[in-house]
Amino acid sequence: MKGIMSEFISLLKELPGRIKFWRNCDRIGPDIPWTHWRLFFKSTMSGLCRSKFKRFEESAEVRPGVYAIGCSRISLGHRVILRPGVCLHGNPEGAEIVIEDDVMLGQGVHVYVDNHNFSDPSRPILEQGFMTSEGVTLKRGSWIGANSIILPGVIVGENSVIGAGSVVSRSIPDRVLAVGVPAKVIRKLS
Repeated sequence: MKGIMSEFISLLKELPGRIKFWRNCDRIGPDIPWTHWRLFFKSTMSGLCRSKFKRFEESAEVRPGVYAIGCSRISLGHRVILRPGVCLHGNPEGAEIVIEDDVMLGQGVHVYVDNHNFSDPSRPILEQGFMTSEGVTLKRGSWIGANSIILPGVIVGENSVIGAGSVVSRSIPDRVLAVGVPAKVIRKLS
């Protein structure tokens, strides 16, 4: 009983700091319970997202289970819906993620603007920091298939399709279908 009480007291001491972090952090996700519940209701979801994201159009939606880090550098256009499992890993002090109007993202899509530095093999990667961040743009009308990964510096062209499970490491032109690891254009869309 004494151990449980001690643990409870420790939690109570930690709680004010956690609440302050949850209220002020530049992110949305299941690990932020102070705000995550708001994603379950359209009215509270819209208010939360307008306060967090750089741009959040009225017809956009963020569903429960989404992780968005660096929200202040992420823009969501008209009719963009972020489904559960989507991860937008922005950088609050770096490059932006821009998702234009009518972009579809499947469940589990990940978008990154930076990567770990690993240039010094004599040091643990954990100690080497990050490479310079590079923005990502998903152009109007594009479709990113489920579980795809979009890496730093990529632009996915207007009305292009990225096949499910692809890893996009280079920009993709307008109106094409790209698939694979790494993603390659396999045909034009007419």
